[in-house]
Amino acid sequence: MTDTKTFADLGLADEIVASLTERGITSPFPVQELTIPDALAGRDVCGKAKTGSGKTLAFGLPVLQRMNQAKPNRPTGIVLVPTRELANQVCDELAPAAKAVGRSVLAIYGGAPIEKQIAALDQGVDLVVVTPGRMIDLIERKAVWVNDVEHVVVDEADRMADMGFLPQVEWILRNVDSDHQTLLFSATLDGVVNTLIKRYQTDPSMHEVASDEVTVEHMTHRFVAVHKMDKAKVAASIARSAERSIMFTRTKVMADRLAADLCELGIDAAAIHGDLRQTTREKSLRDFSNGKLRTLVATDVAARGIHVDEVDVVVQYDPPSDHKTYLHRAGRTARAGEKGLVVTLSLWDEELEIRRLQKRIDCVMPIIEMFSNDERLANLVDLDPNDA
Repeated sequence: MTDTKTFADLGLADEIVASLTERGITSPFPVQELTIPDALAGRDVCGKAKTGSGKTLAFGLPVLQRMNQAKPNRPTGIVLVPTRELANQVCDELAPAAKAVGRSVLAIYGGAPIEKQIAALDQGVDLVVVTPGRMIDLIERKAVWVNDVEHVVVDEADRMADMGFLPQVEWILRNVDSDHQTLLFSATLDGVVNTLIKRYQTDPSMHEVASDEVTVEHMTHRFVAVHKMDKAKVAASIARSAERSIMFTRTKVMADRLAADLCELGIDAAAIHGDLRQTTREKSLRDFSNGKLRTLVATDVAARGIHVDEVDVVVQYDPPSDHKTYLHRAGRTARAGEKGLVVTLSLWDEELEIRRLQKRIDCVMPIIEMFSNDERLANLVDLDPNDA
């Protein structure tokens, strides 16, 4: 599209545009420009777009503008999301626009007290952002009725499939038998996701944001050979040079240990994994998002809930299990068009594994030995691995 459009050009109400402007959001991302007009027209929309592309506003703003006010326990809009972290994130992102048009939005998920959630629904919630399991629980308890639902959003459908949630998603979609609009967003549209589209959407307008696929070329990659006793100190040296970094470990135990080691070395760090209390995870994510916490140490499963732009460095503290995991981790630093640095640490007995990985991702380069006092750790982006 040659002309740069504004949110007003896309058909959004003045109140919504003003709430966006207040937050410094003035130009639509490609996925928003493509999908918002069709969504406002009431069409079913299918968007192929990855995390970090701006899709929350793409589906959320038209729904908020079009939706009717809800009666108690009868929401008029549902957003299905795979994780509790994403539920909170979507809710936070849409709250200002919801307020601007006099609508309410609430994040609901398992692991939090259901009585509080039911009490909120009793007051009337217009847009519910919810994980599939908890939604089914609420429907079966008759705490939520879906007869008045006018808008259903399935967000990150591919991740729902990966996590085994599609049967639950389908159960919910089958139960929403009212005449409604269905918006579906996913990084991939093949296989089981395509089945969802065929079964539950009517003549959807299909939109793809092609430039959003994260590839190896979007990032700077460095591979560093370290010694076991010095490994955490090397990680700390890398973190000191970054505004915001995420470090990946294979196990929850290692995530806790590394976070503790980094704190001892003067780095504000916190671990995030499935064994931690939900409130603890949410606080760490919130602190990381707003810059209070500079380093997050995550396991691969917990990382599904991290959607933060402007991550400078991803450190693969433990080598990933395969090349897909490498790219999934690395993609955390190449969001919303930003280019980032990915550093993989290697102990002596992991070198063969790393070399195999490099071939799989087509990124073969020397593994440079470094100690924690090496000045080059402060600027790995400008380092030429071939000259090191």
